Amino acid sequence: MRIDVFTIFPDYLEVPLGLSLLGRARAAGMLDLRVHDLRRYTTDRHRSVDDEPFGGGAGMVLRAEPLFEAVEAVEPERPLFLLSAGGARFDQSRARELAASDGFSMICGRYEGVDQRVADHLCDDELSVGDFVLSGGEAAALVVVDAVARLLPGVMGNEESAAEESFNDGRLEYPQYTRPADFRGHAIPEVLRSGDHARVARWRKAQSLRRTLARRPDLVQEPLGEDDRALLAEFPEEGPSR
Repeated sequence: MRIDVFTIFPDYLEVPLGLSLLGRARAAGMLDLRVHDLRRYTTDRHRSVDDEPFGGGAGMVLRAEPLFEAVEAVEPERPLFLLSAGGARFDQSRARELAASDGFSMICGRYEGVDQRVADHLCDDELSVGDFVLSGGEAAALVVVDAVARLLPGVMGNEESAAEESFNDGRLEYPQYTRPADFRGHAIPEVLRSGDHARVARWRKAQSLRRTLARRPDLVQEPLGEDDRALLAEFPEEGPSR
């Protein structure tokens, strides 16, 4: 997969994109990740990428010229997204959709925003990673790249890891434990030491459902069916739900 990212702060991205799963995926050739410095596509001696907004107002606006020049020179993978607080919500479903594609590209906004002509005439869509405002799109780009890349075949190593994570089936992931079985008087649930794999699977499904109902009830679109109610009854809540 090829992913192009356009930014005025390439160093912000290069270090984290070279670490852990992403770094290994790049080194192995599974992920062709290209970071482009927008200042390279300016024409003035100050390498200016921003200017005052028409109509007045606080702050500066990222100019259209360097963005158009960069995209036209690079010819990145499409679709090209503008990372913006006003964009469509990026979620796990969108991550799976992008992971199934050949690639995509992103423009990192900065300052008070980006010249609207970039969104209207250069980009294919806008993406938002949440209902909050960031100093720039670089942090959002890292979120999108990480969420998408880990879904690519071979990137995670153990394909089952992605299949059981939060949001994969509309539920939050069940709690996880490791050794020691008893830590400072806090013991793991007995079912996890039972050796009964079918019962462990039912327990995990019950915990996933209970956690979702407690923390993200918006993800449960329909009333619980008889099987789900029976599952919760089989494994009553134990201890703190955090």
